[in-house]
Amino acid sequence: MSEVHVLDHPLITHKLAIMRDKDTKSPEFRQLLNEISMLMGYEVTRNLETRPETVETPIKTTECQVLAQDKFTIVPILRAGLGMVEGLLTLMPFARVGHIGMYRDEQTKEPVEYYYKMPQDVTESTIIVVDPMLATGGSAVDAIDNLKKRGCTDIRMMNLVAAPEGVAALQKAHPDVDIYVAALDEGLTEDAYITPGLGDAGDRIFGTK
Repeated sequence: MSEVHVLDHPLITHKLAIMRDKDTKSPEFRQLLNEISMLMGYEVTRNLETRPETVETPIKTTECQVLAQDKFTIVPILRAGLGMVEGLLTLMPFARVGHIGMYRDEQTKEPVEYYYKMPQDVTESTIIVVDPMLATGGSAVDAIDNLKKRGCTDIRMMNLVAAPEGVAALQKAHPDVDIYVAALDEGLTEDAYITPGLGDAGDRIFGTK
């Protein structure tokens, strides 16, 4: 079974509290999401493999540790996942970005894919799928399904806020994918929104409501 990592660093919890506030405006909301994503990135990448490399400093030659591979792909689930990309790219400017476009059918609550675009060699990448909210888990499960069908194997899921229902659904469908969240909330409302949550992340990022 996959592991669930709740990254409750004081800076993350502080910034998330401001994001939850209904009076926080889109510009500040976006900036905080960017900052939290970068902070979370340190933990999501903590167990990346390294290899020794000889480096010549201004003083002497020494052996250092560098990343063992150079292929990393950040995959936002559109559209809200876009708000988490910049923070991770600040941490890993060498990473590429793929995109999966999905929306939730308001009647069935099921995810519908409308866009898929990845780097050519994505199957060789360590992949970080990002989406601010893990509610029912439908979009995350479907996105990872599609990545695996195309040959991807090294996948991690990163969310800002998750509901236990979404975590359980993702773990059941993909027990090999570790989940990293800033907060594990109480559950879902009748309309499948996370409670207490922070509202519709996409609308708050882009100011569309």
